[in-house]
Amino acid sequence: METNITQFIDFLNDDRWWIAQVFLLVLATVSINFIANFLLNKLRHKAGRTSTAWDDALLASAHRPLSALIWLLGIAFAAGIAGQQSQAAIFDLIDPARKVGVVAIAVWFLMRSIKEAEVNYQRTHADQEGSLDRTTLTAISNLGKISVFITGVLVGMQSMGYSISGVLAFGGIGGIAIGFAAKDMLANLFGSLIIFLDRPFKIGDWIRSPDRQIEGTVEQIGWRMTVIRTFSKNPIYVPNSVFSTIAIENPSRMTNRRIHETIGIRYADFDAMERITQEVKAMLVAHPEIDSTLTLMVNFNRFGASSLDFFIYTFTKTTVWVEFHAIKQDVLLKVGQIIEKNGAEIAFPTSTVHLQVEPGQT
Repeated sequence: METNITQFIDFLNDDRWWIAQVFLLVLATVSINFIANFLLNKLRHKAGRTSTAWDDALLASAHRPLSALIWLLGIAFAAGIAGQQSQAAIFDLIDPARKVGVVAIAVWFLMRSIKEAEVNYQRTHADQEGSLDRTTLTAISNLGKISVFITGVLVGMQSMGYSISGVLAFGGIGGIAIGFAAKDMLANLFGSLIIFLDRPFKIGDWIRSPDRQIEGTVEQIGWRMTVIRTFSKNPIYVPNSVFSTIAIENPSRMTNRRIHETIGIRYADFDAMERITQEVKAMLVAHPEIDSTLTLMVNFNRFGASSLDFFIYTFTKTTVWVEFHAIKQDVLLKVGQIIEKNGAEIAFPTSTVHLQVEPGQT
């Protein structure tokens, strides 16, 4: 028995014992990583049953960073044991590398959490009133990611022995030069902030500009440019600084769509004009898709070159483009039926030639 104990003590004092220690650390790292992932999956399964989106985002974001952290610490400790035996200079980098690695993993985890939270919020609050729109949510998400990244870089530099105060002082002086060199980039950045604060449009809106040939649906609002998909399905990449210098129309926010048409009847049907306008107006007032609470006019307004013209000015209840044209078609067909019912006809361009016959001519 004493012989076995003595042999075990000799083995611990043997220089080769560090190999066994490294092996045991790697084995322990694998085991801890397996157990941690198993427990994390259990927690994610339970969190999925709750209505809160934030716990789902945190647990979904922690899966890969947690594994990376376990492996980083395990390998760092194993490399430390090996460094004590070899005394090589390269092992002096283990401690700063471990600190920087922990900061990088923390930044990775936080940025993944912000992204997962953004996706979960969009999925769970898409149809709720008072929730943040995609434009605001994307802006807040990007701002959070930038803040986390900058903070991570500064903490990482501090952990490596660099003075943050010196870096900040250099950044203040260099910021002036960078501002002149990157004025277009800064203009686009402030343009994106104006879009976020004023909210002239959001993702999914149909916008157009009378000043530029810009019209389409907003697909993405970035820090530098906005992507607009035209109705021909071509993308337009517009720098955000442009929106501070041009007028923007947002038809997506219209409350109603307007029908404004001029219709002409023959001069021979002058006696029917009053009846026609009265019946057309009564038809519009009774139409279920016409908003009679807004301006509604049907009036004879012009003696045309070859027709007597009256106009229709009214608004539909819907703002959907496809539904609007179906309603407009129905209105115009009923106007044609009213004209026909009153024995009149819709005029078309004609010319009448009067020939004067001189006395004595046949």
